[in-house]
Amino acid sequence: MPDTEEIDGDVYVSPRYLAGSTYIGDPALEPLLALGFDLHNDDLGNAYVTAPDHRIRLGFLPEGDDDGLWRINAYRDRFGPPAWGVSFNDSAPTEFVTAFTTALAQAYTTGPGTYLAEPDLKDPELGAFDAVVPLIKNGWQFQHPRWGVMELKTQDGMATCEYTTGHLSAEKELTALQARWHLWGGPKNGYARWYATATTHTPIPLVKAITQSVSDPAPLPRWKDSMPPWLREVTQLTPVTPLAPPVPTPLDVQRALTRRPPALGTRSVPRWSTATLPPASAAPRTAARR
Repeated sequence: MPDTEEIDGDVYVSPRYLAGSTYIGDPALEPLLALGFDLHNDDLGNAYVTAPDHRIRLGFLPEGDDDGLWRINAYRDRFGPPAWGVSFNDSAPTEFVTAFTTALAQAYTTGPGTYLAEPDLKDPELGAFDAVVPLIKNGWQFQHPRWGVMELKTQDGMATCEYTTGHLSAEKELTALQARWHLWGGPKNGYARWYATATTHTPIPLVKAITQSVSDPAPLPRWKDSMPPWLREVTQLTPVTPLAPPVPTPLDVQRALTRRPPALGTRSVPRWSTATLPPASAAPRTAARR
């Protein structure tokens, strides 16, 4: 269990898909930067991260043209169009992005055969099912079938995952919300709804990293005073309490006893205290008369 001093928040928020963003990009950038990915910033404060082989590019775009705060693309041809793309908007919990970049960093260390691996296009629904298994295990439910769409929702109806079948426009998948994978969550009134998208050729293990994080029952830490009032009303808040002091072991007790000063009756050398008066000086001896 982490020390409470390391927890960035004073409350735990549950369910996590309603926790909102931390608006801090560092945790999600760290897994890639640790592998030597190059980082550049523009004059507006946007960050651009590029893999050493230039086949993966990430943009953290707080000053972008829309609400797409995170855009991650992978390339087979460094000068060609993206092979796949993933995006998260500015309301998505940062932990979801971090889960994805952590999985991406692991895939990158394995090689292009992993982070550019295409799903099974002969039976894509079978591969897609592997990515929704975490949702099913954590209580998400299939909805009434719609033509061309597989949909799952949480029991409270405040988070959704859609997988679209059939042919999709590669351009629209990368530039709009018409991607193969579309996850979103938030209260039904529509305030600050978060979303995440993944295109057709996104490797299934990377999509699964998102679904695992989104459906994880563990709460997320947040600062209560920074949460909007409506968010406090639809979530469960649990105070982050300090850790209890550890129970002393027999060795701890023994060490404490050895450090304890000896009892007063056993002291061989007198010790002064602030309440002890100094001894009176001896009277000077007079010289003997002859």
